[in-house]
Amino acid sequence: MRVSRNSKYIIPYLEKFYEVTSYYSYSLIRFVAGAMMVPHGYSKLFVNLNGTVDFFKSVQLEPAYPLAIYIGILEFFGGIFLALGFLTRFVAIQLIGLLAVATFYIHLKNGFLWIKGGYEYPLFWLVVMIAIFFKGGDRVSIDNSLPKEF
Repeated sequence: MRVSRNSKYIIPYLEKFYEVTSYYSYSLIRFVAGAMMVPHGYSKLFVNLNGTVDFFKSVQLEPAYPLAIYIGILEFFGGIFLALGFLTRFVAIQLIGLLAVATFYIHLKNGFLWIKGGYEYPLFWLVVMIAIFFKGGDRVSIDNSLPKEF
C-alpha cells in the first residue's frame, strides 16, 4: 500500500528552507575547501619557504625549491580561485595531483589516522577535490558568469 503525504519531511515547515538553502550548498563546500587551502600556501610562500624546501628534499621531492614555490602558489592563489569559483577545474585538477602525492607518497606509510600522521586528512581532501573537479564552479561562481568554462 502506498502512503499518501503532503511533505516528505518530518517537519514540513523546513521544506521551503531546504529548497532555498540547497541552491548554495555546493558553493559553500567549494568555498570552504578553497579557503582552507589558503593558509597552507601562505605559510609555504611567506612564512617558511625554506622549511618547505627542506621537507621536500627530505622526502626526495625534487627539484625542491621550484616545487615548493609552485605548491605554495597553488595552495595560496589556487585556494582563493577555488573559493571564488574561478578556473575551478583547472585549479582542482592540480590540487588532485598535490593531494594524491600527499596521500599516497607522504602519508600512506603512517596508516589511516591523521593524528598519527596517516593519510585520512589528505585522502578526504583528495576526494573533495575530485568532486569539485567533476562539478566545476557551478551556480555561485565566477566561472558561471564567463562565456566558457575550463
